[in-house]
Amino acid sequence: MVEITRKQSKVEGIKERSNFLREPVATELKQDTTHFSEDGIQVLKFHGSYQQDNRDNRVKGQEKDYQFMLRTRSPGGYIPVELYLTLDRLADKYGNHTLRTTTRQGFQIHGILKKNLKTVIKEMLLNMGSTLSACGDVNRNVMAPPAPYKTKPEYLYAWEYANNIADLLTPQSGAYYEIWLDGEKAITAKEAPEVKAARAKGALDPLEPIYGSQYMPRKFKCSVTVPGDNSIDIYTHDLSLVVITNKKGELEGFNILAGGGLGRTHGKEDTFARMADHIGYVAKDDVYEAVKAIVATQRDYGDRGDRRHARLKYLINDWGVEKFTKQVESYFGKPLEPFRPLAPWKYQDYLGWHQQGDGKLFFGLSIVNGRVKDEGDFRLKSALRKIVERYKPEMRLTANHNLILYEIAPADRDGIEKIFTEHGVITSPENINPMLRYSMACPALPTCGLAITESERALPSIIVRIENLLAEVGLANEHFVVRMTGCPNGCARPYMAELGLVGSAPNAYQVWLGGDPNQIALAKPYLEKCPDQDLENQLRPLLIYFKNEKKEGESFGQFCARVGLEGLRDYAGKFDK
Repeated sequence: MVEITRKQSKVEGIKERSNFLREPVATELKQDTTHFSEDGIQVLKFHGSYQQDNRDNRVKGQEKDYQFMLRTRSPGGYIPVELYLTLDRLADKYGNHTLRTTTRQGFQIHGILKKNLKTVIKEMLLNMGSTLSACGDVNRNVMAPPAPYKTKPEYLYAWEYANNIADLLTPQSGAYYEIWLDGEKAITAKEAPEVKAARAKGALDPLEPIYGSQYMPRKFKCSVTVPGDNSIDIYTHDLSLVVITNKKGELEGFNILAGGGLGRTHGKEDTFARMADHIGYVAKDDVYEAVKAIVATQRDYGDRGDRRHARLKYLINDWGVEKFTKQVESYFGKPLEPFRPLAPWKYQDYLGWHQQGDGKLFFGLSIVNGRVKDEGDFRLKSALRKIVERYKPEMRLTANHNLILYEIAPADRDGIEKIFTEHGVITSPENINPMLRYSMACPALPTCGLAITESERALPSIIVRIENLLAEVGLANEHFVVRMTGCPNGCARPYMAELGLVGSAPNAYQVWLGGDPNQIALAKPYLEKCPDQDLENQLRPLLIYFKNEKKEGESFGQFCARVGLEGLRDYAGKFDK
């Protein structure tokens, strides 16, 4: 590891003093308090939990309403039957009676009290789940296309290597099992021997072979996908691998992309959203060494002094792709091969019924903003519990808040449909509101500590207003990708949307335009602060311009990118409202 001489941030000291993620969490967990210290909060993230405060329940003069969010580690979005039923039960017994699918193919439980934290994590661990490294300055959940195509080997390779990369980069400290299982390691899938060997080779530290005592400068996000399938927003990750097979469907190697990331800070121009670059190609036998080399480059040269400037995207932006690649190759021990040509990327959501290829079916279910709940006549949580208990389907979460049930016998299709229908759940993609289908929002208020304004709770009504506006201007049949976040960190990936709404003040949003429906272009900031009530006035001239000047087959985002921000502003400025 390269010696870091620059001044380090406060969090770097917390990590180094944590005894490999043990303290002060282990000590403070035993204390009869409602919350952790600031040091404890930072270390707790590595264990898959954020301390939160429900702002809806704040009372002047009283302690904050402290509670905890837990996030699953689910490579490729895989959720075993036992785990899903456990999460469903825990959400009712200890949480807020809902589950939430994340934009990284995991589940979150909200509303856990500190006194119940150990019980909940232990239950998850004993039922084929884990929260280890779902948060914190380590590799986060590794994403992969959720489609269970049994006759398309490239999809099976993506699942395999998403699991293996997740294993390779999982923290090896015993702290997690010591704290939550009193030292007993949960039963997990057996690790591939080649992964274990790759981790041990050139170990940096006997306790943390890849990370060392300070782990990564910031979070690190990976994905594995197949050519053409952009169900996982390929350009938004620190590191992405694309499966390359030969004509026989045999795995040959992987294309490598690196340097994507969307988090930014308002008013800080040196923070920005960035798309990943094409880095090169690596043969399958060398993929783990190549991944380690990229991780090591970010570990050793990423900015540990300024956390706003600590992601891999800033290192590549500052250095340039050529210098970055040379440093990776110095760790890798040989040159990377040239990036191989790929088919055009296309967004997929896999909703509705599909053939797996082996006689069984899979079903993609749309979940508005990922919230699995029972509310009035809509009882999705109860429906899923019944279906999973009765039919025991396998489950994969998607990168867009939805889920896939698979390994379904054709004879069970009608029964599953009936349960969903009886619980008020729409199953046909044709009956799903298209604007809502392609939209996403982060949870934001009341629990996220970073939220500036509403997101999940506001988006459904925003979608209705946009639809009304489209009908008003004669575009009732148009739809486009809308993503909303309550702050600029971009958890719902608004900067890749055709219309991105990013919280900038209470009840006000930045407006980003020009993303692509297939998530292959970065949007640009059109308005710095748009009050919620002014949204129609700001969008109306743009939609009329789009109606009058769009090309055949051109989407709203593509139109905005072609015309450019100045063109949009010029037209809007001359528009007679």
